[in-house]
Amino acid sequence: MQSEILDIFKKTGALLEGHFILRSGLRSGHFFQCARVCEHLDQVTRLAELLIEKLPDMSEVKTVIAPAMGGLVIGQEVARQLGKRFIFAEKIDDRLALRRNFQIKSGERVLLVEDVITRGGRVHETLDLIDSRGGVVEAIAVLVDRSERKVKFPAPLVSLLEMNFPTYEAEKVPPELRNIPAVKPGS
Repeated sequence: MQSEILDIFKKTGALLEGHFILRSGLRSGHFFQCARVCEHLDQVTRLAELLIEKLPDMSEVKTVIAPAMGGLVIGQEVARQLGKRFIFAEKIDDRLALRRNFQIKSGERVLLVEDVITRGGRVHETLDLIDSRGGVVEAIAVLVDRSERKVKFPAPLVSLLEMNFPTYEAEKVPPELRNIPAVKPGS
């Protein structure tokens, strides 16, 4: 399964090499631009199938939520395949919020879906939104976990792929990256 997943990322141009500024502010020589996979809905369908296979029982889940922008396409496809309602959190003043009259009821069971995590910032923000409304997160599903399992969440984390490319603080970038202009390509 791992080779199939990596092949999907490579053939769609989603796994990049260079000098990248991650959303977390860290630097890396590798970047997952999952939006490139999302250009190919057949590949999104397959990744969602593989991710769902790894999830625990989701029969009690009523809603799938994803943080915008990265988690939108995969979150919607996971929700479609599971036959669940789909909502998303989006930025307002650089913080995630529920808009468009989306609601989470107290006690509502939720699956959170994201594309890539490094430090888990957007997942934590989304968890705060769910918690503030009394929702219950059954699991967190991600396509790629770059965190080296250092990020802890109050619900089980299920990742399709764990890739532990090194990340660096901006002032500690190794010489081979320092000579390449740093770019922030977006998820």
